[in-house]
Amino acid sequence: MNYENNNDRSLNAESPEIYAARLSLIGTALSTLGDGLQTIAAGIVLQGLENPNTQGSQNQNNQSSQLELMQKQIDQLTRKIDRMERKNG
Repeated sequence: MNYENNNDRSLNAESPEIYAARLSLIGTALSTLGDGLQTIAAGIVLQGLENPNTQGSQNQNNQSSQLELMQKQIDQLTRKIDRMERKNG
C-alpha cells in the first residue's frame, strides 16, 4: 500500500522540466496567436491605404473625361460663334 501512495505522488507531482515545457508551449501558442493578429491588422491597414489610392485614380480618370468633354463642348461653341459672326459680319 505504501508503494501505491508513492506512485500516486510521483504521478501528481510535476517535475520542473515538465512544468517549464508546458509553460513554453503555452507561451509559444500565445505568441503565434499574436503574430496572426498582427498579420491580420497589417492586412487591414494595407487595404485602407490602397482604397483611397484606387478612389483617387478613379476620380482623376473621371475628371480627365469630364475635362475632355468640356473641351469638346467649348470647341463646338467656338465654331458656332465663328459661323454666326461670319453670317452677321
